[in-house]
Amino acid sequence: MDRMILLPIAHGTEETEAVTVIDLLRRAGLNVTVAGESEVVICSRGIRINPDRLIDDIDESEEFGCIVFPGGATGVENLLNNHELQLITQRHANNDTLLCAICAAPTILAEWHCMPKQTRITSHPSVASQLAAYQYSTDDVVTDGNIITSRGVGTAIPFALAIITHLTGSDTANRIAEQIVYSV
Repeated sequence: MDRMILLPIAHGTEETEAVTVIDLLRRAGLNVTVAGESEVVICSRGIRINPDRLIDDIDESEEFGCIVFPGGATGVENLLNNHELQLITQRHANNDTLLCAICAAPTILAEWHCMPKQTRITSHPSVASQLAAYQYSTDDVVTDGNIITSRGVGTAIPFALAIITHLTGSDTANRIAEQIVYSV
């Protein structure tokens, strides 16, 4: 099992969604690479994050076992404008890599044609109309094959736990939930 996870961030990324996922996946022993559009990314609420590396420094041939997109309207827009990230994501989608997106970020997977039209998904309500071509759900977290989507900041913990469950199993996810005093 490939435990390398790519989590791209850009100016305007929703920091709670990014940091919650990074934290919980790392607690589960997963190797998360935070890749940013610059050396310091200013998130949606002004919090600054220093990514592990730049998106532009990712070699197009690098393999990840999972790509996780945090939301935030401006951050999503900025990620959508990154052609190199698009190529990396589409290549991974073609290889059935686990793709995860929360809040407005499922629009990235839709815009880049990374999931079949019959995919069951969810998102932040503000972008639901942009995802009308898919089987839309209002569940907090939706897993459909190799696609995991979620609604927003309030669902970031169960979203991260769903990713952990998919990659490592429910025992690890339950252990992490217990450690952080989260009731599943």
